[in-house]
Amino acid sequence: MDERGGEGGSFVAVRRISQGLDRGSACHSTGSAAWLGRGLSCVCAQRRDFEDQPSFELTPAQEECLHRLQNRIDIGYDSSIPEHQEALKALWHAAFPGEQLHGLISEQWKEMGWQGKDPSTDFRGGGFISLENLLYFGRNFPKSFQDLLQKKEGDRAMWEYPFAVAGVNITFMLIQMLDFEAVKPRTLVGATFLKLLTENESAFDLLYCITFKLMDHKWLDMHASYMDFNTVMKATRHQLERELLQEDIVRLEDLPSYSLLSR
Repeated sequence: MDERGGEGGSFVAVRRISQGLDRGSACHSTGSAAWLGRGLSCVCAQRRDFEDQPSFELTPAQEECLHRLQNRIDIGYDSSIPEHQEALKALWHAAFPGEQLHGLISEQWKEMGWQGKDPSTDFRGGGFISLENLLYFGRNFPKSFQDLLQKKEGDRAMWEYPFAVAGVNITFMLIQMLDFEAVKPRTLVGATFLKLLTENESAFDLLYCITFKLMDHKWLDMHASYMDFNTVMKATRHQLERELLQEDIVRLEDLPSYSLLSR
């Protein structure tokens, strides 16, 4: 497999988000590496040197919100936990209402864009929060969720991105972009988002929905095909960063890309 991405950068495998990570490091040093889909490497999983970048001071409310979100990020998907099983079943029903699921391990899951018959193997890269993100999307923006799942809009490529695996990649990309591996944000984008998170505890889930829809919008604009996924993700990240840093953004609904979503 060719592990080279666009813009001259080399990509590494997405690492599993695990409990007990060292938030002082620039990237995870623990956990087994796993590709999130054949050819779909997270464009933001490259190691970076943050040593010379400042950290931003947080208010007590921002620290609490960041800590809660980091706790969510630390939870790995565990197929033996009933809560995780029920969330996975709920995702199926959000994706295919009225269609009976034959089991948590079933060939049916491939219809949603998982690599195999057991979705838990694909959650290793994004943890339980990646399932929560997909479920939030399906419940709160069902029309956009179905449009992306069924690839209803635009002139589509013969080789499309797999919906579910792309969703896990988006979760991981946002965690990297917002620098939530650090004790305190070391980027202006991360610090800016924390202000929005303080006002809306579901801000990360909402940003996920915006990002997924924006990624698909970029995909169509760029007439992309399967192997262009990394390039599309880079373009999506760059636009998100620009929008988050606009002066008139006081809530996520003010982002220009929010208008792409439909309920």
